[in-house]
Amino acid sequence: AAHMLEKNLELNDQMLEFVEEVGRCMPGGFFIYKAEQPEELLYANQACFDIFGCSDLNEFKTLTGYTFKGMVCPEDYSGITASVKEQVTANEDKTDYVEYRITRKDGAVRWVDDYGRYTETETYGGVYYVFISDITEKRAMREKDKQVQEAVIRTLTNTYNTVWLISDVETETCELFHTDMDSAHAEAIRNALSHAKYTDTKTEYVSTMVAEEDQERMQEQISLPYILEQFSERDRFSVSYSRALKSGPRYYRIDFGKVRMPEGRTGVTMGFLDVDDEVRKEQAYHNTLSAALASAEEANRAKTAFLSSMSHEIRTPMNAIIGLDSLALRDETLSDTTREYLEKISGSAKHLLGLINDILDMSRIESGRLALRKEEFSFSSMLEQINTMVMAQCSDKGLSFECHINGHVDDYYIGDDMKLKQVLINILSSAIKFTDAPGSITLLIERINIYGDQSTLRFSVKDTGIGIDQSFLPKIFESFTQEDASRSSKYGSTGLGLAITKNIVELMNGTISVESEKGVGTEFTVVVTMKNCEHPNLEIADISTQDLHILVVDDDPIACEHAAIVMDEAGIRADTALSGQEALRKLELRHAKHEPYNLVLLDWKMPDMDGLETAGVIRSKYSNETTVIILTAYNWDEIMDEALHIGVDSFLSKPLFASSVIDEFERIARKNNMSFIRKKHRANLKGRHILLAEDIFINAEIMKEILTMREAVIDHAENGRIALEMFEKSDPGHYDAVLMDVRMPVMDGLETAKAIRSLDREDAGSVPIIALTANAFDEDVQRSLQVGMNAHLSKPVELEHLYQTLQELIWEKDRAKDAEA
Repeated sequence: AAHMLEKNLELNDQMLEFVEEVGRCMPGGFFIYKAEQPEELLYANQACFDIFGCSDLNEFKTLTGYTFKGMVCPEDYSGITASVKEQVTANEDKTDYVEYRITRKDGAVRWVDDYGRYTETETYGGVYYVFISDITEKRAMREKDKQVQEAVIRTLTNTYNTVWLISDVETETCELFHTDMDSAHAEAIRNALSHAKYTDTKTEYVSTMVAEEDQERMQEQISLPYILEQFSERDRFSVSYSRALKSGPRYYRIDFGKVRMPEGRTGVTMGFLDVDDEVRKEQAYHNTLSAALASAEEANRAKTAFLSSMSHEIRTPMNAIIGLDSLALRDETLSDTTREYLEKISGSAKHLLGLINDILDMSRIESGRLALRKEEFSFSSMLEQINTMVMAQCSDKGLSFECHINGHVDDYYIGDDMKLKQVLINILSSAIKFTDAPGSITLLIERINIYGDQSTLRFSVKDTGIGIDQSFLPKIFESFTQEDASRSSKYGSTGLGLAITKNIVELMNGTISVESEKGVGTEFTVVVTMKNCEHPNLEIADISTQDLHILVVDDDPIACEHAAIVMDEAGIRADTALSGQEALRKLELRHAKHEPYNLVLLDWKMPDMDGLETAGVIRSKYSNETTVIILTAYNWDEIMDEALHIGVDSFLSKPLFASSVIDEFERIARKNNMSFIRKKHRANLKGRHILLAEDIFINAEIMKEILTMREAVIDHAENGRIALEMFEKSDPGHYDAVLMDVRMPVMDGLETAKAIRSLDREDAGSVPIIALTANAFDEDVQRSLQVGMNAHLSKPVELEHLYQTLQELIWEKDRAKDAEA
């Protein structure tokens, strides 16, 4: 239509009828006026009259004088006419665009936009034909957007060192609003922003201003696709980076914000902030925390070392006390009074040993090393043991004791009976301790819930003792707390018993609570949940499954856990290992303690060291000490010959079921005509020469007496140096075994054992060396093995365990010597 108008305007006024027809069809305002003053209008359509609030041409002429100047508010006229002429001169197509105000017939001031074009005609000379529309509401919205935008930018420039604005993500238009950075940085930003596109700006900025190690990440994190992806989920996010300066790295952060731009466009603000001080403070804080953590860990190690040392120092004289007392009680000529004294000494010594164990238990709890077993146990047997002990203690003190079971409780459960027994004995012992005759103690047991394969049991211990003050009840389970300090001397207590009890109960996912009234009595309530089990009273080769202890080895944690659960259901104790190397470490520790696993279940397919390789090492190091079964989900025909040659006893398919395990146990037992607890050969100790390294004279005398009872010949060395010299001077093969205390002056047991093993003589590597020490931690066992010791026995030593260990190791030494001959 515009093109047709332009052609027709080149004719004469006879064609205005055509123009009028076209104008009536146009949806917006349209008018034509002469370029020369007084800018007379040649035509205006009805839509134009409507914009000015006029009903017809006459009203419009009266309002405007029918001139372009009369249409425009006087304040805007000179500015827009100058702009129109400037645009027409600059634009090849002679077009212009301006916005100005008009005054309607009703006096209202409105804003219009003006799209015009200039052309030369023969009839009228230069003319403008113009399309206009009312933009009052649109302009108000735009002004509001602009005010919001300006407020955002004003806020940002008050916060950040530099603010960039991507005013249109489609055209990537980028503007710099503010900077107070150093001049080099500011100049670099200005240079970068001289590019037309944000992508170019971003690339230039990152390559020149960002440290090399952060550049690849920053190119990604400040790219428009990444920004828009983040804005799909949130309106703000941040990225951090550093600059590499001669003085060192300096740290910055960019905060991105999504803003609304005019005409519905999406804008992005980027606030650049120097956060060097903040980052360095945070780094210093983290360094402080790391140092504090390292210090705490060191303190914990020091505490463990201290407890281990104190355990050794206390257990050493305890060994002498218990040993001498045991020997003295064997004298049948003792008077009744002396025997009574000795028995009281024994009781006190055992009590002191219990206090030591409390301290070590608390240490293990705090270090997270106290673990629970998941084993089938006889609930009735456990309860019988508790009742026997408590009844004797109550009888001695003149107290009455009753144990009641309310409702049904199963004979067998799966859990840690040792820890549960420790909990109940701790509470019962406390009740006995703080109850005077003729008082009473009551233990009530009841099953309060059963769901699935688990039962919840409640144990209530009620006494008629001295009671506890209400103000002290909240502190009763804290370590080393006692309501009355005088109780410690009267009743004998470390203040750890109830703290240990609470920790064990919580480790069992149970609860413990207490109610008490001063002078009336106290009631402790423990609630624990245990797994049910159907105890079939199975026995294998005359050995109950409860006597079996197995190791399950599988690199798949889920399969390992499943196998352990299956063993639990069969009432068999099971440890797990996730690799062949871990399995060998556990076997080594059990062997050193002379408590080997009866059975090892080995997964065939494992990385690094598979089941066959692990089985080979087990057989080479421990001979027939344990039974080995290969577990596999594959056909084992291809490995059967090799496995049997290595010494594997049998194979089982995955997944594992309790019935198949039991059946295989029985089959192997019948085939080998033996029990699963393999009886080791033992040598006679009569006439055997044993070198004893012990710096405590009384302990040495006790050990001599104990071993002389088996007619062994004992040579005593007062420290490691003397023991080493005595071994060096003896003929090869003279000593059948060495009993080595670990902590000794001049040269300790670890150094001595290492030195003996390094001697250039035929018996240096084969003579059994047994650590005889009060150091009871697994770490101590590991250190003993690392220097070449064969076994590790903790003080106070059980006599039968000592005899058994010596007899088995000496027999193995003799057998190896005979084999070489």
